[in-house]
Amino acid sequence: MSHETQKDTLLELKDYSITFKTPDGEVKAVSNMNLTVKRGERIAIVGESGSGKSQTFLGIMGLLAKNGKTTGQALLEGKDVLSLKPRELDQIRGKDMAMVFQDPMTALNPSLKISRQLTEQLEVHGGLTARAASAAALDMLKRVGIPDPTRRFHLYPHELSGGMRQRIVIAMALLTRPKLLIADEPTTALDVTIQAQILDLFNDLTAEMNTALIMITHDLGVVAGLADRVAVMYAGRIVEEAPVDELFDNPAHPYTAALHASIPRPDQDVDDLVVIPGRPPNLQHLPKGCNFSPRCSQVQDDCIDRPPLLEVLALHHCAACYHPFPRREELLNHG
Repeated sequence: MSHETQKDTLLELKDYSITFKTPDGEVKAVSNMNLTVKRGERIAIVGESGSGKSQTFLGIMGLLAKNGKTTGQALLEGKDVLSLKPRELDQIRGKDMAMVFQDPMTALNPSLKISRQLTEQLEVHGGLTARAASAAALDMLKRVGIPDPTRRFHLYPHELSGGMRQRIVIAMALLTRPKLLIADEPTTALDVTIQAQILDLFNDLTAEMNTALIMITHDLGVVAGLADRVAVMYAGRIVEEAPVDELFDNPAHPYTAALHASIPRPDQDVDDLVVIPGRPPNLQHLPKGCNFSPRCSQVQDDCIDRPPLLEVLALHHCAACYHPFPRREELLNHG
């Protein structure tokens, strides 16, 4: 890696794995993952429930359940956060990297007013006085589109709507201007119009602060206007990675193509929606070959024998598949 690209790299995962000890044996939630996130870049991590998307980043934040264990490296500006002591991690978490969760009520303390939850972060991580912290927190509430912020500043979480609470959580995450913001299904619990507003908010504020954004979602439709790059996960592995336009124009992995086909379209009958057959594999008993092989329409003998590695298909486009779909221009040239 050149000196210049090293400077641009914010987060680098190297052979990163997560396992959980259970009474029934070990579960490998994430397997040998490699991923690079540049400063200010927006990456979407897409996949079905249970694909390992959330666990990947809970591991980096040091928030795994007690039976979880990480191996490999997660380098934030060259420093391996997996090897930090809890107190060292506390200094980075919330300041340099922050996370927005799916349900804002799990991120907010129901017994504290919004004002205290916002100002505490600035006092602890920013060293601000109570007055300066209040002024900065109120300013951030305005920027995330909270109407009448002065009044709402003094309310408790249960006195606000779901959309408002999610805005508060985003304000809290961005207060310290983190270098990395991880958003875990942040719009799932919200109705469609509020969803669009929240995604616009992520777009504007991360661009303004040059904050790198990792958006975790099961919905490929959400990422089109937001991400620069998409990594598709299946059963604990990245199966495809590409710039967002390339991924939509030329999905190479059959799983990505199936996710793409399952996005509802206004001009399409509900009966025409494609459903991926079968279910995701049991992580304790993964197939010998490609994890997707039992559900794949393109499966052949070599898919069942050994797992495919992530290989470059085109510029910045990788897929872990022995029989990837050809690129659209290749089809046209041969047509």
